[in-house]
Amino acid sequence: MTWLMDSHIHLSDPQYDSDMEYIKKSMEKLQIKACCVSMDYENSIKTIQISKTNSLILPFIGIHPEKALEKQDSVVDLIDENHASIAGIGEIGLDRTYTENESEFLKQKKVFEELLSLAEKYNKPVSIHSRKTLDEIFDVMTSYSLDKALLHWFDGSKKQLQKAMDLNFYVSYGPVMIYAQDKQTLLSNTLEEKILVETDGPVRFSRCFALKSAQVSFIPSVVFCASKVLRKTYDEMCAIIEKNSNAYLGV
Repeated sequence: MTWLMDSHIHLSDPQYDSDMEYIKKSMEKLQIKACCVSMDYENSIKTIQISKTNSLILPFIGIHPEKALEKQDSVVDLIDENHASIAGIGEIGLDRTYTENESEFLKQKKVFEELLSLAEKYNKPVSIHSRKTLDEIFDVMTSYSLDKALLHWFDGSKKQLQKAMDLNFYVSYGPVMIYAQDKQTLLSNTLEEKILVETDGPVRFSRCFALKSAQVSFIPSVVFCASKVLRKTYDEMCAIIEKNSNAYLGV
């Protein structure tokens, strides 16, 4: 029995509240697990609560760079208190979009580094936000011993992708890959053992997804597209995703 995994989705987002029971049933039916990432303290609490209702929901708690300038000391305590039961730490990372000056970016970076230290301490996988900050992410990560780090929604250049492979990162591709040639090209240049898939729900996607909030059920379509790009059968691609997902989670 092959299990797929959505490596990055915000199931604790309020947009999913009314559909949560349907989502959990569809995950069971489709045999898909989900890494449920968090934004801040309150969201992390909700993620932990949701994960207790279904073993297919794997809780990742952390501080999104959008929230890094707010007081978030309690997230560190939450990780310390729950490290034995959480699956990983995320969403964490860097993004200058959410800062107005270098001082704020340095504060964001300090939060990122503190959470990386906890991931290293507890040997947890991390889900990293790296929008337009890949080079800064690479510089920071060389200071940590983390072999289970994911650059979610990878959107760098071929050169940056090669750097990610050299540093042993996992990279994930989502629904946009189905209709974006540049993402398909990046996938074809990614080491097979470092490929993961995601939805980043509740992000909305155009084209064939009609601007609907991403659902875990989108994952088979992403895997099917990847199989075509890499000239694999669908079953072969499923097996690759399952193996990589287990390696990323350390199970």
